[in-house]
This record gives sequence, structure tokens and C-alpha cells, in this order.
Amino acid sequence: QEKVVESGGGLVQPGESLRLSCAASGFSLDYYDIAWFRRAPGKEREGIACISRGDGRTWYGDSVKGRFTISGDNAKNTVYLQMNSLKPEDTAVYYCHAESVGYAPNYWGQGTQVTVSS
Repeated sequence: QEKVVESGGGLVQPGESLRLSCAASGFSLDYYDIAWFRRAPGKEREGIACISRGDGRTWYGDSVKGRFTISGDNAKNTVYLQMNSLKPEDTAVYYCHAESVGYAPNYWGQGTQVTVSS
């Protein structure tokens, strides 16, 4: 079954770090651009980072720029989101989205909860 699965969420204190993983199964991420989104309670879904698999270019939303880093591991067919200096306002469900650069299907993960609280 083709899918992407997020993992790595949890409860941390402000200032701490987490690394989220987006692992693909059943297909190769080599032909997909990957984006991370998040949805906080009562708020709209927000795009926060993406990586172009073709040339490795990255983009970050202003709310996470300088604190989060997106990267990929071809061998593991996984994309990561390293989150440093976490703030309470980073609390949200984080989703991975794989968008095909061609005509293959796109995929959303089920989400992983990140809670930043003292």
C-alpha cells in the first residue's frame, strides 16, 4: 500500500527540539516534492516547509524560518523536519504531504501531534 507516515511528535518544553519523520512506503520519494504543514487548534492549516526533490531547494514559512530544517534521506525514503527552539505556538498536528512532480498520485500522512508546554 502506498502511503506516507509521520512520526516523532510528542510533548516537549519550550526551547527543546524534536525531529519529525515522513516515511514513504510503496513508492519512491525521489519523484516527489515534500511539504510539511501544521494545523493548530482553531487555526487554518499552515504550510511551514518544503523541499524540492529535484534540486534540493527548500522553503520555510516565516513562523519557523531559522528554527526548523527540512531534509531528505534517499536511502531511507524519508524526509525529516528538525525543529529547534520550539515555542508554545508551535503546538499543532504536523502533516507531511508528498506531491508528485509528474502524474502520480499525491499523498497525505495521518499527522503527528506536537505539544510544546512547560
